Amino acid sequence: MLKYDVGNIFIYSLKNKWYIMVINNELLEQRKKISDKRPKFKRQESWRYKRLATNWRKPDGIDNKMRKQFSGYPALVKIGYGSPKLARGLHPSGFVDNLVYNVNDLSALDKKKDAARIAHTVGNKKRLDIIAKAESLGIKLLNGKKVQSKKTSSDIKTSDKKEQ
Repeated sequence: MLKYDVGNIFIYSLKNKWYIMVINNELLEQRKKISDKRPKFKRQESWRYKRLATNWRKPDGIDNKMRKQFSGYPALVKIGYGSPKLARGLHPSGFVDNLVYNVNDLSALDKKKDAARIAHTVGNKKRLDIIAKAESLGIKLLNGKKVQSKKTSSDIKTSDKKEQ
């Protein structure tokens, strides 16, 4: 794998194909830094009762010490813990994640900063078309594995006969 770093653009070669990847390093590092400082928000008294999961629920009792933010109780979810606006929606690779349903959706994407993710409702035939088009346009696919076309029934019958 060959790598070239040209300013804000990262160019690399994989299996004799060249890919351009924009890396928003500053944004990703800033998001990671804020994420590391962010506390793990816990449901109140989940540490006390096994039947309560630790996932977040907002405390709403009238005398609730966690809601009143007494010291010694876990932090509440607040807007200040959010990540930077520009870093939201970025894939860890630095691309902006875009959901694609058909081939026409690819034409609206910029190959230098957008990456495509094929929707899970897309069938096999259209998926193969999207993968081929994205490859020709040079757009990065986040979940675009080559899907094997289904074997025909005659192929299956002949392979069964060979095994016997």
